[in-house]
Amino acid sequence: MAETVQIPGLVLTEHEFQVPLDHGNPGGEQLTVFAREVADPAGRDRPFLVFLQGGPGQEAPRPTGSPTGPGWLSRALRDYRVLMLDQRGTGRSTPVGTLPGLSPQQQADYLRHFRADSIVRDAELIREALGVEKWSVLGQSFGGFCTLNYLSTAPDGLREAFFTGGLPPVGLHPDDIYRATFATVLERNRRYYQRYPGDRDRVRALHDRLDAGEITLPNGSTLTARLFRQVGNVLGMSDGAEHLHYLLERDPASPAFAHDVAAALPFSARNPLYAVIHEACYADGHTTRWSAARVLPGEFEDDVTLFTGEHVFPWTFTDDRGLAPLAEAAELLAEHEWPRLYDTDRLRVCEVPCAAAIYAEDAYVDRALSEETARLLPRMRPWLTNEYEHNGLRASGGHVLDRLIALARGQA
Repeated sequence: MAETVQIPGLVLTEHEFQVPLDHGNPGGEQLTVFAREVADPAGRDRPFLVFLQGGPGQEAPRPTGSPTGPGWLSRALRDYRVLMLDQRGTGRSTPVGTLPGLSPQQQADYLRHFRADSIVRDAELIREALGVEKWSVLGQSFGGFCTLNYLSTAPDGLREAFFTGGLPPVGLHPDDIYRATFATVLERNRRYYQRYPGDRDRVRALHDRLDAGEITLPNGSTLTARLFRQVGNVLGMSDGAEHLHYLLERDPASPAFAHDVAAALPFSARNPLYAVIHEACYADGHTTRWSAARVLPGEFEDDVTLFTGEHVFPWTFTDDRGLAPLAEAAELLAEHEWPRLYDTDRLRVCEVPCAAAIYAEDAYVDRALSEETARLLPRMRPWLTNEYEHNGLRASGGHVLDRLIALARGQA
């Protein structure tokens, strides 16, 4: 039964739904999917906007009440009720941890069901359970991958679709995608050291300590040089360079440094799906075979001061002891032949009004590849901008969402 509470400026209704782990076997193992309905007190009968969070493996934002919530939410609530979906495996939905008691093959078989296609089928079951004829969706980053799958598989359930930094490539091999993102990350490294030239020597000195095994993370892992390089993932955000600089100015011998590095590492045991499913999210009918590791540019081998970005490697699961229980399953998933996520023919005739914020220098979802996808959709209104980075939805207050709503409705 749904439970409703009121906090300053907002009405929150909490829902739990039962969905099959494998939508091909609806009578099999079941999962709980949690969704929080967020409404303005005067707008509880407004149409639904479903928010699909980035990731994969990260729960929806937790609203704290007006006016302290994110600016985009305040803008959304002028037109909608927002359904904050904790995608399967995250938040208050049935969680995914290290899956103890299962063999590596059983773990891999379980984890195959946590990509965008399964999340969209969950959303459709929830829409039907709530008695909603059509609703709108807003996909941030990986949430945009889910949104494009929605347009491919169940467009009749959608009124509008909005993408922010998450219009994915269609049909490309992950190798091509990672080559593009590595090129962007190299440029982000160049800009970083141009802004903070003194940090290059700091990073070299730090690598000497890492090579000597001198730093231990709070979970007991020895911080390796290659694990530390992954904190460069933050460089794709508008304030990422500053976060990295302030991390590097800490004394590496301090407890604060170890804790802050652990918090900055993108792939961790807190959200294991982010690591174990990450490359599979790009596998639109392909086998990944550790794509990022295979196409890693030689510059990273030659220069220890270069940081990597949103790239997962096989050693991520061995260097971080929190992820080690999933290492063998990750190997099996890297060899798995993943089914298609997107139907090009259906996208070409899709009549759902769409709008997408494409960030010109996005370090996570390549701009040129997003533009190719935008051209597939006849009712897509893309907005190419260099005003924001990948976190533009959050950083812009309500501006990005406001513009997308106007574009989809032909008002801009």
